This record gives sequence, C-alpha cells and structure tokens, in this order.
Amino acid sequence: MPAAAEASELKRGEAGRAGSDVRSDLHVTVEERASGGVEIELRSRVALYYGDNIRLQVREVLRALGVEHAFVSMVDEGALPFVIAARLESAVRRAGLGNHKSALPEPMPLPAASARDRLRRSRLYLPGNEPKYFVNSGLHGPDAVILDLEDSVHHSEKDAARLLVRNALRAVDFGAAERMVRINQLPLGLADLEEIVPQSPDLILIPKVETAAPVTEVSDAITRIAKQSGVTTPIWLMPILESALGIENAFPIALASDRIAGITIGLEDYTADLGVTKTMTGNESLFARMRVANAAHAAHVQAIDSVYGDVADVDGLQHWGEASGAMGFEGMGCIHPMQIEIIHRAFAPSPSELEKAQKIVAAYEDAQSRGLGVVSLGSKMIDAPVVQRALKLVERAKRMGLITAAPSTATGGAA
Repeated sequence: MPAAAEASELKRGEAGRAGSDVRSDLHVTVEERASGGVEIELRSRVALYYGDNIRLQVREVLRALGVEHAFVSMVDEGALPFVIAARLESAVRRAGLGNHKSALPEPMPLPAASARDRLRRSRLYLPGNEPKYFVNSGLHGPDAVILDLEDSVHHSEKDAARLLVRNALRAVDFGAAERMVRINQLPLGLADLEEIVPQSPDLILIPKVETAAPVTEVSDAITRIAKQSGVTTPIWLMPILESALGIENAFPIALASDRIAGITIGLEDYTADLGVTKTMTGNESLFARMRVANAAHAAHVQAIDSVYGDVADVDGLQHWGEASGAMGFEGMGCIHPMQIEIIHRAFAPSPSELEKAQKIVAAYEDAQSRGLGVVSLGSKMIDAPVVQRALKLVERAKRMGLITAAPSTATGGAA
C-alpha cells in the first residue's frame, strides 16, 4: 500500500480547549501511528516544572486505554491531572482508538453519605465542560454544587464533559458541599449515568421532567449501575419541572421513586413553554412555584426553587429568597458564588422568629416533662400545629448553625 494511502487511513481525535482566555484546561490531539511507540509534543507555560510529569501521565493513560502507537500534541493551560486524563481519553475515544476501557484518576476518600433531608439552601451550578470552576467551588460554602452536563454544555461537547465530570467526582474535594450532577434529558442522560453513577455522586438532577416515567427509568438505571459497580452509598434524585405539563404532574412526579429527595422548577423553560416573559417579580410563575411547593410537601420531599438570573441585583435576590421561603421552599439554585451568602441569609429565620420558636419549644418540653397535654406560653395556649412548626424551625436553625443546640424531640425531615 502506498505511504500516502496508509497515512490517510490513520485515525485522529482531539478534545479540550486552549487559548489566552482558557484556564485549567488543555487542548490535545491524538493521531494514530502504525508503529514507533508514543511521541509527545507539549507546549505549556509550566513545562519546565511539570513537563516530565505530564508526559509520564500521558503515557500511563494511553497504556491504560490500550494505545501503543500515537503522536500526541498538547497545548496546556494549567490543567490538573484529572483534566489531562479526561481530555486525553476523550480524544482517544473520538479517534476510535483504544480498548474501550477508562483511564480513571486515583479516587479520593468518599465524603460521608448525603442524607435525604440534608440542608439544600444553595446549589451552585458549575458548567460541566469548564474545569476552571471545579477546584475552588467548595470554598464558597454552597450547600451543594451542580456539575452540569445539560444546558451549559454544547451538544458537540457532551461526551467530553461527561468524562470530565466523572473524573472530577473522583479527584476534586468539594468540601462540605453535596455533589450533584445534572444529566441530560433522556435518552442521552442514560449514557451520562453509565459514567457518573460508579463515582458515587450524592444526587442526580433530571431535567425537563413532565411525567413520572423518566424518573422511574433513571431510578432503575441507577440501581442497576450501582449494583454492577459496587456503589453502596445512597444516590438521590431531584426532578426538574420545566413545562406546563410537568407542573400539572408535580405530585405524581414527586412520588415516582423512593430516591427522590426533592423536586425543583426551571423557570426559563417554563416561561418559554407558556410563551411569556420571565420577570424578576415572578408573577408569571407564581402558580407554578406554589404548585411545586405544595406537591413537594404533600409527598414529604423538599421543595427547591429556581435560580435568580440577575447576579448584580442583590436586593432582588434577597427579596426573591425571602418570598420563596415564605412559600414553603427550602432553597434555590445559584449561578454565581456571590449569591450564596445572600441566599443563606434569605432562607434563615429572623432573630425574632427564632426567639419565639425557641420559647414555644421550651414550653412544649416543659409540658412534656410534666405530663401535660396542653402547651401554654404565658397566658396563651399554643396549638399543636404551632408547636410542630416551631420544632421544625428550631431544628432547621440548628442545621444552619444559627443555634448550638436543638430540642431532642425536634422532628427533622424533608418536608
């Protein structure tokens, strides 16, 4: 066979990004060779210090992927090892090379299992194909991070983002934040689960849910994949309702699986479905949000509100969060770290509310200790629903760190 014809049949794949505006990433090209082993061409600002380590990692990853002969060209913009491995594997897969195995980074110790009713005031969205946002995200103190494989990732990069998020779950310390992943709408989301579930994420967000069926399908897939890969920690679900039909089916969706920890709403898609403009007042989505909150409480799962899109509008976010909490929501999404503290403040009880609740709880405990069936505070009788509300508020304040102790009789839960 002529040399030119042989060369034209050699496979080639590339992945990642490089350029002056790129950080913590790299662009890699893998070209098949018939022989000659692995040749690496590396351009990196840190080549003097880490070049040998990068080249060694490339050879180890290619060996794990079953690639013996290749020319690898890399432009590095400060990528960490888990990013290098993901980008290299993406390029190999796109070239159609290798043994269809994965080159996984060494796993960090798994954090403690996430409770179904844990605090979820803030959930910080991180674009799944932008590794620069991953490493320090936990330092901002969100209750959860969302590694997003859906709307923030271009359709041509879904495969690469999936591997990057998979590696991040193994290699990145997100601190105390719950590790959530928003998969793609089914059926593409099922491919996401094959890579993500073996890494023991805490929670999977299912986008654009309109009926219970996709929730059941995702739940069954998680059970199957977790069993195959030996995952024993719980993996919770949070369906996202983003259409008029989804809102109408909020209650059966909330009951679709015992994995569901909460349900949430996506207002951009919802208002688009209605053909109305999304506003900062939220009047156009008030019915939908109240229906989600009511359905969640009826199903004894958490109600989580949408994001507030104007990062610069601090007062608007504070007002939205306070109104959201008054509706029965327990948290909301955020698109920028500066929103986290404001959201936490908005969902916290006021000092006067907390003081009153603590007095009611103290009166309740006193009545219980004396065997009394009636709770009184001063000259006023306290109804049982008021006591239960106070118990929940005090317990929630304890979990927020607003008080150092809560009554032993307090009842937590997802509602």
